[in-house]
Amino acid sequence: MLEQLFYQGMIGLSLAMFLWLVAAGLTLIFGVLGVLNFAHGSLYMLGAYLSYSAVRILGLDFWVGLAVGPLLVALAGGLMERFFIRRVYHIDEAYQLLLTFAFILIFADLVKWVWGPIYQSAPVPGALGGAIPIFGRPFPVYNLFVIALGPLVGLGLWFLLEKSWWGRTIRAAAADREMAAAIGVDVPRLFTAVFMFGSWLGGVGGALGIPIRTVSPGMAEDYIIQAFAVAVIGGLGNLKGAFFGSILIGLVNAYGHVYAPVFELAFMYILMAAILLVRPQGLFGTS
Repeated sequence: MLEQLFYQGMIGLSLAMFLWLVAAGLTLIFGVLGVLNFAHGSLYMLGAYLSYSAVRILGLDFWVGLAVGPLLVALAGGLMERFFIRRVYHIDEAYQLLLTFAFILIFADLVKWVWGPIYQSAPVPGALGGAIPIFGRPFPVYNLFVIALGPLVGLGLWFLLEKSWWGRTIRAAAADREMAAAIGVDVPRLFTAVFMFGSWLGGVGGALGIPIRTVSPGMAEDYIIQAFAVAVIGGLGNLKGAFFGSILIGLVNAYGHVYAPVFELAFMYILMAAILLVRPQGLFGTS
């Protein structure tokens, strides 16, 4: 019994770290820019497709694809912010949602036009192939790599935002854009860079998923719903909350899949509703 619980917990952590990489970018963009980027799931999908193309079509090494795909996603995010999203910073959030939802439709049709509706997959890199026994059951080495990578990304983001000059500039601009501009910060350029960085994180999540998840046009909707749930549970704009919210949802999904499969899809929403009843601002949000 304990072995089964531990094994499912490992599966849940693996799911959580994939979700964390997507939710981190969404949370960062909202926390700094105040924009609910509903198209963030499409950037995750685009990262998966571009990295898949680099590996499968161009024949590049997986690690090269992991570098190239998210960089192209960051460029796409920069263009989105510069020419479209920048225009809706100061208006009602409903218009932000409508604009970013339009990009979901655009990216979905673009993916179908370029890659088609067929499900795709890429091989696991040789260095991370195979499995190791955990309580007598094989657990993929690649999933262990993702479990280890998630906290490292979290530490990197904490250091970047809390200890670096760029992070202090970001926090200053997020707190008071006008004052930051008055002391010489190029706020529009800074916001573009933050949006590109958040888009890059989403692209990394998509690229990391191609060896163990099918790449399909519908993957954007699946992940953006979970990423928004993570952001709401943890507290909108709070990266620490997004990290622990990802772990909660990952574990709930993993255990629900085994012990109550009939209600598996409902558990995430039940968890979100229960937390919001107790703390409407989320676990780590501020009222």
